[in-house]
Amino acid sequence: MPKDTHLQTIPVGRLEIVAHKSHKELGEKVDKYLVQWRKERQNENKSTVAFHGYERDTYLLDADCPRFGSGEAKGVIHESVRGCDLYILVDVTNYSIKYKLCGMENSMSPDDHFSDVKRIIAAAAGKPRKITVIMPFLYESRQHRRTSRESLDAANALQELTAMGVDNIITFDAHDPRVQNAIPSSGFENIMPTYQFIKALLRSTNDLKLDKDHLMVISPDEGAMGRAIYFANVLGINVGMFYKRRDYTTIVNGKNPIIAHEYLGDDLTGKDVLIVDDMISSGESMIDVAKELKRRNAKRVYAISTFGLFTNGLGVFDKCVEEGIIEKVITTNLVYQKPELFERDWYVSADLSKYIALIIDNLNHDASISNLLSPTERIQRRIEQYNKNGGYID
Repeated sequence: MPKDTHLQTIPVGRLEIVAHKSHKELGEKVDKYLVQWRKERQNENKSTVAFHGYERDTYLLDADCPRFGSGEAKGVIHESVRGCDLYILVDVTNYSIKYKLCGMENSMSPDDHFSDVKRIIAAAAGKPRKITVIMPFLYESRQHRRTSRESLDAANALQELTAMGVDNIITFDAHDPRVQNAIPSSGFENIMPTYQFIKALLRSTNDLKLDKDHLMVISPDEGAMGRAIYFANVLGINVGMFYKRRDYTTIVNGKNPIIAHEYLGDDLTGKDVLIVDDMISSGESMIDVAKELKRRNAKRVYAISTFGLFTNGLGVFDKCVEEGIIEKVITTNLVYQKPELFERDWYVSADLSKYIALIIDNLNHDASISNLLSPTERIQRRIEQYNKNGGYID
């Protein structure tokens, strides 16, 4: 059991987790960690009445959002939530969930998943002590600012949730974390999975040289520069950046097309390169950057992204790997992963279930999560272990 979970207080509100069907698998993994830790924890309050319900076989709440034949739905909670700390876990990008609409099968959209979250909150009817929504991919986060006469969907969604009684919103690698300014008096945590990325990278590649002469971090655009700089700092290497020249006179698929990627940074000759971004959507931008890196004589290119959406399929990445443009692609299990993704030897999944379980455990105890949000020491221990063991970590 990790030392981070060694908590001696008894939570005020009992722990209840709703793992929406969009994130059922991740919710079950999180639940297993919590069950194990709380059974192993040597707590001096085990014999007291207050301890009742602390150790359980599961913390997953029986809840659902069944649909009528018309496509309408309702939220149903089959257990009491009075006085509990309720955590709702949802993946708004999971298109693999189907429902019937007048006899036709539809894939659930982000709008459908977000509506289900609101239905669960409404079904709780204000009875929980606290409500926390864990939404790894923040709903409508790509529509975070107004550039013309258009809606501010991300801000509106956050305000909707807080108006319904949500106390905390936890997300990962938000497209623009400044969107939290829409709810300045409410809890909002934007968590970066840097430690899990580095661990996955080191486990999958045993011949990396972690110094500035052999490794470099690249930001594919100016918006991703912050996460790239953090990567570079903890690894002790240099950072470079591409910026996108766009044609602002044309709109294709809702955005201005990219004319060229311009590079700013050191010489890349013979260096392994990490491209770090928040999401792989179609993969077009990531692949264009990888090609530019190889054109500048980079040795191996690793594409690292929090959310692997792969909206245009996996074929484009198969081709890139075959042509030697990309070595590996690393994404998390925070969003739906196509089953065929795990058949690719170029793909590495970074598991965030333990990290989410740690966050829930600490929040339920009203304990600080500051150490969990600053993984620098843990990263340094992994790097030290990697170098000491000749390219291997446990």
